[in-house]
Amino acid sequence: MKKLVCFAFALTLMFSIEAQIETPQPSPFTKIEQKVGLTDVTLEYSRPSMKGRKIFGDLVPYGKMWRAGANKNTMVTFSDDVMIGDNKLKAGSYSIFIVPNESSWNVYFYTDTENWGTPAEWDDNKVAAKVTAETYKMPMNVETWTIGIDDLTNKSASIGFIWENTYAAVTFEVPTDTKVTASIDQVMSGPSANDYYAAAVYKLSEGKDLKMAMEWIDKAVDMTSDQPRFWYLRQQSLIHAANGDKKGAIAAAKKSLEGAKAAKNEDYVKMNTDSLKEWGAM
Repeated sequence: MKKLVCFAFALTLMFSIEAQIETPQPSPFTKIEQKVGLTDVTLEYSRPSMKGRKIFGDLVPYGKMWRAGANKNTMVTFSDDVMIGDNKLKAGSYSIFIVPNESSWNVYFYTDTENWGTPAEWDDNKVAAKVTAETYKMPMNVETWTIGIDDLTNKSASIGFIWENTYAAVTFEVPTDTKVTASIDQVMSGPSANDYYAAAVYKLSEGKDLKMAMEWIDKAVDMTSDQPRFWYLRQQSLIHAANGDKKGAIAAAKKSLEGAKAAKNEDYVKMNTDSLKEWGAM
């Protein structure tokens, strides 16, 4: 009987552990992903609600640092360097903190994103940007704390903050023109060394258009002659050999072998050595 009671207790305990009750979070988490120009911007934050409370100047006091949400740090991530005010933010993630005042907010972008709430010790050296945002009163209340990415253009957008009857926004600029110009320059200047290399290696692997493959690999090697790449030279040797140019194949293999030794890449050392022996050069 005692064993039966113990077994029943253990069974009850097992079910009580596994039967976790899931309930809604009081400040649910949200994640927003937005393309601004050519830059990926992601917002992650938790959203408290008013629930009949007065917010700014009460629940969120004026003149004191606030975590701009609930739970873990509110965080924004940029895939490129961006400008916020006069501050350049490197690509990466930043937590957002706010010091609200009646007519304006001080908004901080902080490099430490691993806090639950505000940092125990504030470090000014971790402030990547600080900007002042003017506040605007709205004719109605917004129940839940809301952050959005608004006012989209090809080169900028705003991080907008709304709660209760207050709105504030911080504008950031993205490097769209720089990226587009670089892309145009690259395309207009013709194929890169990597393009010629990849095309040549493909033709060799398929065993067709080998004359064209030799022309392409030679261009790739010429374009990188200031910093020779032993793996390029290895393919050049194979493509020349496939075209019956043993002299050219040996010359390329010797250069590849030299580069592989300098890089301490034993695989390429062996492959080049084996080929040179096969071609009677060693």
